[in-house]
Amino acid sequence: MQTLLLDTVTWDLTVDTAGNIAVASDPYSQAQDAASAIRTFEAEVYYDTTLGIPYFQQVLGYAPPLSLLKAYFNSSALTVPGVTNAQSFIISWQDRTIRGQVQIKNDAGQVSAAGF
Repeated sequence: MQTLLLDTVTWDLTVDTAGNIAVASDPYSQAQDAASAIRTFEAEVYYDTTLGIPYFQQVLGYAPPLSLLKAYFNSSALTVPGVTNAQSFIISWQDRTIRGQVQIKNDAGQVSAAGF
């Protein structure tokens, strides 16, 4: 599966060496999609409002335990087609910003990681 490659700093589209919109392939594309799933707010996806993390209801303005956040992150990563295992790592949590990494294993046994 392929997905549009996102810049790891700005989380925006990037171009390849030929100036075309860059594309990522498996297994990184699945890791990037898992990171995107972690960034998705509950009900933000209009065609499936069950997707996403309840940031407004249970995270923002609260002090949830890290174990709850990791559980949300891992379950969101598992919604990506082909991802069979996910593990999240929180690298920093300061100024109300969480930075981390999700490591995934896909159904072909490939392992990859992406930051969120």
